[in-house]
Amino acid sequence: MTKELVISVIIVVVIIVGDIFTTKYTDKSIETTTQSLSEIREEMEKENEEEIDADKLKEQIKNIRNDWNKRHKKLAIYIEHDELEKIETNLAGLNGYLDKEEYGDSMAQLDISVYVLEHIKNKTILSLINIF
Repeated sequence: MTKELVISVIIVVVIIVGDIFTTKYTDKSIETTTQSLSEIREEMEKENEEEIDADKLKEQIKNIRNDWNKRHKKLAIYIEHDELEKIETNLAGLNGYLDKEEYGDSMAQLDISVYVLEHIKNKTILSLINIF
């Protein structure tokens, strides 16, 4: 009886500790990506399109995509692949719109990306709503 109880407690502790680490990594990944997307938004919100630095935007989205691809490998271990593919698809769309300098469509794609990132963050938190 005691042996089973100890094993059960160890398993529960391992699950909780694992959840803490994965939640922290997910939060860090999402926060970094969201912050980078906010910087892109600030650049796109300039009053005149002539003031917008297209090269800076292209470099920023390239950096975001590279960073996301590095993080994707670890995130894919414990997050649904469909959710991660949504982010990749949205970032690719954002990249395409920025290449063509279509800032209105870029803004919409950026908002969708931020929404999906927040959705992933909320979905991975250990809570009663997510368990049941």
